[in-house]
Amino acid sequence: MLTATFNRPEDNSVSDGMARELSAAVAVAHETSDMVLLRSVGPDFCTGRVRDPDAGPPHPEAYSRRPEYDSIFYCYRSIRDAQIPVVGVIEGRCMGFGTAVAACCDVSFASSNAQFNIPEMTHKVMPTMVMSALYDRMNRNAIMWMTYSAEFIDAQQAMMYGIVSRAVDADKLEDEVAKFCEVLLSRPRPGILGLKEYLRSAPLMDSQGALDYARSLHSMVNTAAAMKE
Repeated sequence: MLTATFNRPEDNSVSDGMARELSAAVAVAHETSDMVLLRSVGPDFCTGRVRDPDAGPPHPEAYSRRPEYDSIFYCYRSIRDAQIPVVGVIEGRCMGFGTAVAACCDVSFASSNAQFNIPEMTHKVMPTMVMSALYDRMNRNAIMWMTYSAEFIDAQQAMMYGIVSRAVDADKLEDEVAKFCEVLLSRPRPGILGLKEYLRSAPLMDSQGALDYARSLHSMVNTAAAMKE
């Protein structure tokens, strides 16, 4: 198991450089691990994204400015495309980039003290970066309410919206996460990889393509030696 930790306790934000490092680590995590556990240091999971200290102001020209945000867009994509499951552990405030990352994780646990919001509109910023991670994770009305209002929701509401998988009492969070990780790591690796591969690709296919892809993966994965051990 690879553990990745957001470690910026002075303000619990995530810099562009941190996002790039996470993307790079997740992209090759399957070479040494069977899952990624993503969590944070400090009372909050993530209070949002910040530019690197030496980045300077954004470029005034839109075409030149666009690549400046690629570290964030590609971070979301790296979590989605990871060959192994990414499990998030959310405590405290989870804002903007943090909310998007929580939703991109394959399984995510939210402590009862967790709060989620999308605050970009309060800063007069259109939240398309966050929405690019949420558009197929949450229903449209929930996304629109969260982006327009910028209000915090609690762990139970986040679970109902599809941002997280489980809402857990704060004093039981570590035990619940540990039990799930033990279960996940006990599953045969071909099944774990095949399940994520299918759910990454099938939603983009038409119904016949998704069915045929399932037939092929079913035969391939279920004949793997590791599935019979």
